[in-house]
Amino acid sequence: MLRHKKILLGVTGSIAAYKAAHLVRLLVKAEAEVQVILTTSASGFITPLTLATLSKRPVLTEFVKNESGEWNNHVELGLWADAMVIAPASANTVAKMANGFCDNLLTACYLSARCPVFVAPAMDLDMYRHPAVSANFDKLKNYGNYIIEAGFGELASGLVGQGRLAEPEEIVEMLYQHFTDLHIA
Repeated sequence: MLRHKKILLGVTGSIAAYKAAHLVRLLVKAEAEVQVILTTSASGFITPLTLATLSKRPVLTEFVKNESGEWNNHVELGLWADAMVIAPASANTVAKMANGFCDNLLTACYLSARCPVFVAPAMDLDMYRHPAVSANFDKLKNYGNYIIEAGFGELASGLVGQGRLAEPEEIVEMLYQHFTDLHIA
């Protein structure tokens, strides 16, 4: 059910960004077209080369492609996608999305997207439970976005609790279910 679906995958700055490689691989295996947008902070955790190799497309990071004035059109990207997935979604990006801040290519695409948006957060348990972050999740849900709840387990900080990025298989299953439900309806 993901065959030929256009998935815009946003990867943000989180130690869980390494899981984006597996997520891209699963989406491509399901015959989806995957366009990755990597935030500047995410590139400290995973390289554009890794994600470009797996997605078979250049990874986008900035509005401007090169010195010639060529640019990555966030409106076209937002219209191109059948679904947008932000995985991992950092607390910073969740706050930007919830409050309409648009200082990078990913958040500009989010604000331009007409497709369903799936947000898979990853952050330390105290951040995940903070009232400000909870309020931002509520805003995103009220806007019609889907929140893929973080998992429970050992976190990069050494603490144990909720905050782990959902497993890539879970994220793909949610997308599959979404498109299956649309097909049935």
